[in-house]
Amino acid sequence: MEYKDYYQVLGVGKKASQDEIKKAFRKLAVKYHPDKNPGDKEAENKFKLINEANEVLSDPEKRKKYDTLGENWNRQYAEGQPGANFYGRGGGPGTYHFEGDLNDFFSNYGNEGGGSSGFSDFFEAFFGNRKQGKGKSGKRAAQYKGQDYETEMQITLHEAYEGTSRLIQLENEKIRITTKPGAYDGQVLKVKGKGGKGSAADHHGDLYVRIRVSPDALFQRKGDDLYKHQPIDLYTAVLGGDFVIETLSGKIKIKVLPGTQNGKQVRIKGKGMPVYGNSSFGDLYIILNVKIPEQLNREQKELFEKLKNIS
Repeated sequence: MEYKDYYQVLGVGKKASQDEIKKAFRKLAVKYHPDKNPGDKEAENKFKLINEANEVLSDPEKRKKYDTLGENWNRQYAEGQPGANFYGRGGGPGTYHFEGDLNDFFSNYGNEGGGSSGFSDFFEAFFGNRKQGKGKSGKRAAQYKGQDYETEMQITLHEAYEGTSRLIQLENEKIRITTKPGAYDGQVLKVKGKGGKGSAADHHGDLYVRIRVSPDALFQRKGDDLYKHQPIDLYTAVLGGDFVIETLSGKIKIKVLPGTQNGKQVRIKGKGMPVYGNSSFGDLYIILNVKIPEQLNREQKELFEKLKNIS
């Protein structure tokens, strides 16, 4: 029975973290998935081996058992009997020592028929037959997760503010995707079980919907805050006054102080975007752009000249 190097199968080192193992598995599973390689027996076998490696290395207990015996597993089994105390021979580097019931490591050993669980004999020698559903042939079928699907959903800034929904056509099914107020560009929504078909209904892949928020002509979003450029006339900037502006939640009146300079920012608390999954709001920043008159009549010029001389 051939030794399976599960670390090599996933392309990770023996000190790889659980996160590294998960990422390596997902990348390889997508590459060799049966949906992407129809009729390719080699890819199918590779996919099964990848699942087998992940089954062991993603489970801390199984990984510990696997690492305990390592490449010496076959020689160690030959030298011991299940239920007996078991000691390695020779000493020095590579010495092993184990006491206890070897059935913990080799449940159902002797099933040389070729992995009735869908995994290899090597796997079953370590961990026994997996409890899986039987097919018509009476053999237990390997379980595998269906392929994950990805798509994008385009919404406006106003829809991101208020929350919205879209119908997405997926094969023969229409799925309604709903966003909460405060949805943001690049956000990914997960719809469980709406991806490719797996070995069973609870093994279907998932659908990932990436939100794309279209740029807005009036407002610029930075996190949960909004920025808006607002033109004001020279006289209001100099003398001060009130004027009405549009926000995403309606019209409001703001006050301009006398002597307001071009580019001054006015903060309006709580008039930004809703904080996603929260009841609070960001702020709205109004950037005041003072408009200088381009054409003056004779009387206006005289008044400006008078003002200049007074200053």
